[in-house]
Amino acid sequence: MRLQAAIEGDLKRFLAEEVTAAEEAVTAGVREASNGLKQELRRQIAGAGLGQRFANTWRSEVYPKGARSIRAAGLVFSKAPNIVRVYEDGAVIRSRHGFFLAIPTLAAGRFGDGRRKMTPGLWERMHGVRLRFVYRRRGPSLLVADNRRARTGKRGGFAKASASALRTGRGLVTVPMFLLVPQVTVRKRLDVAGAARKWIAALPTLVNRNWRDPEGRSG
Repeated sequence: MRLQAAIEGDLKRFLAEEVTAAEEAVTAGVREASNGLKQELRRQIAGAGLGQRFANTWRSEVYPKGARSIRAAGLVFSKAPNIVRVYEDGAVIRSRHGFFLAIPTLAAGRFGDGRRKMTPGLWERMHGVRLRFVYRRRGPSLLVADNRRARTGKRGGFAKASASALRTGRGLVTVPMFLLVPQVTVRKRLDVAGAARKWIAALPTLVNRNWRDPEGRSG
């Protein structure tokens, strides 16, 4: 009876150690795959020239949080899913109101917080100036700002003309602030599904690599 009890005790300890090893290996493998997918998707966006800020919208989480589990699961998601979908599938973007899309030029600058896209309405409110529509038969039509003067120095750009400049007309220019187009075609530039399939396929290898027996040897 003592021998049987000893064997049962050893078996229970062995099984407990194996379960712990499995929990650690699966959780570590899922975490590695989730992080690998996140980093690959960030590289895709940066490599497509879409900006590091957009790339950094990708996040990853492993569940259950702060615990090991043989049923661990990873979630990789973007905080800008609609934009990702456009570049994943490609799209034709049209104005919601059926007119033109206004594409800001570099001269239009950015909105104050640097995040919101500059629009004609925002530009007019910021500068207290009405933009003028210029129709062109060839190429996009324009919204331009009249009576602007070029800034000197490192800041560059264009500023509102002074009263004396308006009187003399000296140095005044008309500057295109927005290009007006009926639609924009966005080509496919990301392969989110392909990257996800690659890291899902790699998961068994990652779990095995993180598996260690009670003596500390890896799988």
